[in-house]
Amino acid sequence: MTRIITHFAIVLFCFFLFSLQTISQSAQMSSGCDQVPDNFNTSSSYQSNLETVLSTLRDCSSHGSYANATAGLSPNTVYGMFLCRGDTSRASCSKCVHSATLSMSETCNSHKGTFVFHNECMVRYSNFSFFTLVEDEPVFGRFSAFSSSGYPKVSNQTISGKINELIPRASSSSSVPYFVEDQEHVTQVESSYDLKAIVQCSPDLDPRNCTVCLRLAAQFLYDCCA
Repeated sequence: MTRIITHFAIVLFCFFLFSLQTISQSAQMSSGCDQVPDNFNTSSSYQSNLETVLSTLRDCSSHGSYANATAGLSPNTVYGMFLCRGDTSRASCSKCVHSATLSMSETCNSHKGTFVFHNECMVRYSNFSFFTLVEDEPVFGRFSAFSSSGYPKVSNQTISGKINELIPRASSSSSVPYFVEDQEHVTQVESSYDLKAIVQCSPDLDPRNCTVCLRLAAQFLYDCCA
């Protein structure tokens, strides 16, 4: 099986994926809790509203790559959303969102805010409305655990150049909102390789905030995975 070198960073609901050209990519999942101080009882109104939101997101996932949902009255209002990668089919998007929302019931012990990041989708819920906001949390970054021996080195200059090229394109893209993918054959003195890059924002952000979010994600990528 082809080994993979991948750098993947997320800030809220904008993300990057960089990899050498590969044949397959292993499924990965990461999850965590929002910084929300209070929990809820599983028999409470919040739980009922949460189940409504997650069910709505599952239903919407078969129709598009993004949706948000709100249920209940304050102080038990629940806000949720999902975003699938723009290169993911509707069937794969729906499968990913179903898996993520079903796993959320086991995450964070009834915490009022939870997020799940898969390779193909992201899902989040909270007791405050995070739609349209640019936040620096939740944040997650990872790189492949596979050995990089035998693979060409990709310079930071190459990565930063590609990021700087794609961010303006993402904030103005329209065919799939805020999604850009690019593949370039890079030739170096010692080797050559195909570099694939994906950049995406959540459609609820305006173009300016999309750019801000992507630049925050880029900085996180430089810090975690240079």
